[in-house]
Amino acid sequence: MIIVLASPRGFCAGVNMAIASLDLALQRLGPPVYVYHEIVHNQYVVNSFRARGVVFVDRLQDVPEGATLLFSAHGVSPEVRDLARERRLTAIDATCPLVTKVHLEAVRFARQGYTVILIGHRGHDEVVGTMGEAPAAIILVETPQDVAALDLPAHTKLAYLTQTTLSVDDAQRVIQSLRARFPEIEGPPKDDICYATQNRQEAVRQLSAEADIVLVLGSQNSSNSQRLRELAAERGIPAFLVDGADSIDLSWFRGDETVLITAGASAPESVVQGCVHLLQQRFGAALEERILRVEEVRFPLPRELRESS
Repeated sequence: MIIVLASPRGFCAGVNMAIASLDLALQRLGPPVYVYHEIVHNQYVVNSFRARGVVFVDRLQDVPEGATLLFSAHGVSPEVRDLARERRLTAIDATCPLVTKVHLEAVRFARQGYTVILIGHRGHDEVVGTMGEAPAAIILVETPQDVAALDLPAHTKLAYLTQTTLSVDDAQRVIQSLRARFPEIEGPPKDDICYATQNRQEAVRQLSAEADIVLVLGSQNSSNSQRLRELAAERGIPAFLVDGADSIDLSWFRGDETVLITAGASAPESVVQGCVHLLQQRFGAALEERILRVEEVRFPLPRELRESS
């Protein structure tokens, strides 16, 4: 067996910032620290923080008045921010700056009188937050079929934005459908799909050609991890999304395969190495790391933590 270990993989700058923010908040303030939704979509990260006294909530009504609340990397709507102020919560905003960029674009387009077509997955935390910036002006689509079903008044000023963790190929198909139907539609000045999502997808595109099987480390509710699995599967390669080594079924392997291993942007390196170790231990796998790109992006800690340091 040969393991081809894709790089870049795993944590992106936004996830690193969010996790560092929560870790620092715990160190300075002590538990409990509340987090609105999961800090990132990964069960290992969430469970490790839960064991240290972090409380993850889906309703601000479950946070005691005056408590410390951290907004996750996926961002929140203005309504959530307003409610946090009403409840006198000490809010720490760990929203990824690339998600904030999409929020600001939505606000700008809405103020200029555009109807915004948001390409994304219904119910995803990031999409909910973005739509909350201008709910009367944003329409969500997921597929080219959704574009075909749009019923808009003539001469509507249109712009589109995308969720940051989409499949580049899927998003492009929807954008092409929008441009074909609405030639005057405007887009963001720069792609909304984040650099880390694109880099991890490009690594799977290039390296999966060598692979007999692909393992993607990430949780089931991680959008960018799901896209990596789908990308490999679209190429006809057996591909599995697993949380960690304990989720691997050894019957998937004969023992002489080339196995491509990568990780979504919210998966810690420890789970990657756990999978590598399992395959080395059971099949004597040789390891080859392939570095396609070096990521040097860093995001500063939230203002609230910088000001209190």
